[in-house]
Amino acid sequence: MSNATWEALAATPLEEVRRRAAVLDELAEVEPVLVPGARRLAWNDSGGQSAVWYFAEDGRVLLLTFDHEATLNLYAEEDYALQESFYAGVPASLVDLVRDRLENYESLNLTDPATGRTIHYAGGVFWYDGADWHVSEGTAEHCRREEIDLFGESGFDYCLRDYRFGADLTPEAVVESRDEGGWYGSEQEREADLARVRELFTRQA
Repeated sequence: MSNATWEALAATPLEEVRRRAAVLDELAEVEPVLVPGARRLAWNDSGGQSAVWYFAEDGRVLLLTFDHEATLNLYAEEDYALQESFYAGVPASLVDLVRDRLENYESLNLTDPATGRTIHYAGGVFWYDGADWHVSEGTAEHCRREEIDLFGESGFDYCLRDYRFGADLTPEAVVESRDEGGWYGSEQEREADLARVRELFTRQA
């Protein structure tokens, strides 16, 4: 399975993954959430794309990605059974972090019409076992069967872009990216934002 972002994530120490998740969470102005056994950090682009991280107390991680314009937008299809299948192969204790939970901006629920149980939607389901990262068996199998670009259509590539895995994540890199996106009307605005972002990075060090 060859994908530059996936390989860069796999090569990043867990503490650095957690740091980047915390930085992007604060940059996106998302409130961290404690759920039983884990801490939830998230990023969204205010346009329907998101990355959601659950850092479990035992060192494992559940990562959900979603791109509302991609093929793997199962929420649009309201297909609970297919969404449930995407979690196949993930340890039950990690799946429980997103089962029968309240909705939030990054993760709406799909509901089982037979039982009323819910699960958070995700285009891509990935997890870390304490040593290695894995694509969920259910997500991978669906993409193989339907000949879907897993990393592109799950939102993985887009949603993890700002985390800059495989490159330095610094205040300067963040502000440069914002500058390229037309965030600033003047050099003074740029410098003021750089100071704010530097403070944020200091808090998350």
